[in-house]
Amino acid sequence: MDSGFGYFATHDAVDPARIAQVIEQRGHAMLLFSEHTHIPAGPPPTRPEGGALPRKYWHTYDPFVACTAAGLATTRLRVGTGVCLVPQHHPIALAKSVASVDALTGGRFVFGVGAGWLEPEIRNHGVDPARRFAVMKEHIQAAQRIWTRDEADYHGEFVSFDPIWSWPKPAQRPYPPVLVGGTGPRVFDRVLSYGDGWLPNYGPGVLERVRELFQRAAEEGRPVRVVMMSVPSDPAVLEECEKAGVDVVLPWLPSAGLGRLEREMDAFETALAEMRGE
Repeated sequence: MDSGFGYFATHDAVDPARIAQVIEQRGHAMLLFSEHTHIPAGPPPTRPEGGALPRKYWHTYDPFVACTAAGLATTRLRVGTGVCLVPQHHPIALAKSVASVDALTGGRFVFGVGAGWLEPEIRNHGVDPARRFAVMKEHIQAAQRIWTRDEADYHGEFVSFDPIWSWPKPAQRPYPPVLVGGTGPRVFDRVLSYGDGWLPNYGPGVLERVRELFQRAAEEGRPVRVVMMSVPSDPAVLEECEKAGVDVVLPWLPSAGLGRLEREMDAFETALAEMRGE
């Protein structure tokens, strides 16, 4: 089981390139950046898990810019989105961004995807929140055609274009792994329809669902991987994740200065070492 971190890369915290270098030097495998294009002005909305939304949500860098900076500052670290809010992007432009970052980083991009949850933010992008999962599916499927075909076309309910040329193609073949976020009742349908794995946040009952996903994937004769975010620095939880077959565990780092980030990393690494009996 590999390890890494999730990070809201903000303009007033450690920059993406520097934090990526530190994470790679410490021997971790992955760094995923969050995304919010904006937060509607007014009283901060409430997070799905409760509590007012922190200011970091409207101070983040664009995740593809952050991934490029992080990837070019490292040589082994896998960089990606945790998650890209897919319905808020035009699919042709999104395919270009993903392919460009993957090519520039030598095939180290991980495409974590989600449909979003903040309805005013979604509406500001011209998307009906009630249809966001259907929009996400078509955007990803259209991007997959662009990545894998010299002349790609797509015709759906929300996305439609005749044959196009678009390069670069991703360095990874057929394309970077698509990890579907969320823990809703139909998330496995999405994973098995157009994803390569699951990217949930750790919480009650989630590890039991990992076993359910593996069973469904085996019945369909296809491999899947699980990357678990929001994992606490707890040796018992980390051991449970490993036994469940989780590929990568990632706690969130705070949007702060390097000293605080390193203390958080120290705590996580201590828990990993205890779990491994080191």
